[in-house]
Parts: sequence; C-alpha cells; structure tokens
Amino acid sequence: MAADKLAHVNKSGSKKVHASGEDYLEAILVLQKQKGMVRSIDVAQHLGFSKPSVSHAMGILRDEGFLLVDAEHFLHLTDIGRELAEKIYDRHQFFTAHLVELGVDPEQAEQDACKIEHVISEESYQKLKKDYESRKACQEC
Repeated sequence: MAADKLAHVNKSGSKKVHASGEDYLEAILVLQKQKGMVRSIDVAQHLGFSKPSVSHAMGILRDEGFLLVDAEHFLHLTDIGRELAEKIYDRHQFFTAHLVELGVDPEQAEQDACKIEHVISEESYQKLKKDYESRKACQEC
C-alpha cells in the first residue's frame, strides 16, 4: 500500500482520502472503541502491516489534518478524521451485516464489505440504507 497515495486535494480544494487512508482511519476508530488509547504499533498489529509503513502513513494523515499525535505518541482523530472514520465504519458494518444476513460466510462478508465501503457513492449508499430501513420497518408492522 503506497503511503504517498493516502490523501490528495481534489479540484474543489477539499481533502480526499484514498481507500488506504480510509482503512487507517477506520482502524484507529475501531481500536479507540476497543482500547481507548491507540498508538501506531496497535494499528500495525490490527492491519497486519509493518510498523515503519504505518508510521509513515500516520505522518501523512497527520500532515493532512486527519489525526493528531500527542507527546506520548497516542493517535487522536481530528473532527474531520473522526467524521470520515465513522462514515467508513458505518458503511462497513452495514454491508458486513447484510451480506452475512444473505448467507455469505462472515469472513468473506467482512472482506467484501471492506471493498464495497470505498467504492460506493454516498447517494447509492444512502438509497440502499433507506430501502433496507423501510423494508425492515414494513416487516415489523
């Protein structure tokens, strides 16, 4: 995973994070929910990447304003980093759950959800989510 391709500024001037950057932010969020405080080594172990690769990526995400690193080397998502991580995490949970519900093996569903969460447009995701919620509400009637 090329760390120099984690983020870029799009034509409108706003920051855009590539799938690899989104994976790092999501991992930090998940680990924070599990452990409270997170360091780069925790992210490396969680994702199965080398410590130097993760440290480099954390530097890029820090420089782009998605996270902060404190004096004890703990990682803290900024507001924009947390917002993006929550969005990706929500998508991941949604797709994993629904693939499993359809009978996909949980491990395969997890892998597929990780791919889908990065490529689906916000519009399509919101339509799928709304459709699912309305079907679920109708079933409960």
